[in-house]
Amino acid sequence: MNGSFDPETLRLLDETREVHIETQRDENSAAHRTIVWVVVVDGEVYVRSVRGPKGRWYREISTNPSGALHTGDRRIPVRAAPATDDPITAAVSDAYRSKYEQDWPGPTAAMVRPDALPTTLKLSPA
Repeated sequence: MNGSFDPETLRLLDETREVHIETQRDENSAAHRTIVWVVVVDGEVYVRSVRGPKGRWYREISTNPSGALHTGDRRIPVRAAPATDDPITAAVSDAYRSKYEQDWPGPTAAMVRPDALPTTLKLSPA
């Protein structure tokens, strides 16, 4: 597994407003796709559950950290890891505000609520 995404993938994810995240409960379960917002902070890729820990995709990828992001015709295999230290969650919240707040203020406010912060995940190439 490589440590970080290549510059082209980082640029694509930084510029893409919504992506689908593919998750599954376990290796023998059906895969599910859900639209999520993705942000790039200091060359790293992050996602967060707007529904907090109740989000199905979040529960699945927390149990089985292998997944994928889909944007256009690209499937980007990922591995998720918690990213819950305060400086990271604050930087990710700032990135969500910067990328989404002007067009979607209500949903952006939901993404930076205190109960959503612990669901911040760093995605690495799988």
